[in-house]
Amino acid sequence: HVQLVESGGGSVQPGGSLRLSCAASGYTGTTYCMGWFRQAPGKEREGVAAIYRGSGSTYYADSVKGRFTISQDNAKNTLYLQMNSLKPEDTAMYYCAIGRFCVSTRLMRPSTYNYWGQGTQVTVS
Repeated sequence: HVQLVESGGGSVQPGGSLRLSCAASGYTGTTYCMGWFRQAPGKEREGVAAIYRGSGSTYYADSVKGRFTISQDNAKNTLYLQMNSLKPEDTAMYYCAIGRFCVSTRLMRPSTYNYWGQGTQVTVS
C-alpha cells in the first residue's frame, strides 16, 4: 500500500528555517505529482507547493514564493520542502501528498491528490 511519512517539523523563531521531508513508498505509478499542503486550526487545507515527478516542474502558492523551495530525490523517493524566512502565519500542520492525475491549474487543490501522509507540525513564534 502507499505510505507517505513526513518529518522535519518543529518550533522555530520568525525568520528561521526548517526543511521538511516526505518519504514515499508503495506507489508504482510513473507519472504523477507530489505536493505539500498545510492546515492551521480552524482553517481549510491549502496548497503550498507542488512538483511533477517526471519533469520536475514546480509550482508555489503566492504566500510562499521566494521563501519555500520544493524538491525531490527520485532515487530515495523523498520529497522535500525547504522553508526559509518563516513567519508566524506559516504555523500549521504540513502534509505531503501524491496525485495520480495532475493538471497544472489544479495543483494547489487537495482534491487533486489521492494519497496523504499524517502530517508534521510547524510552529513559528
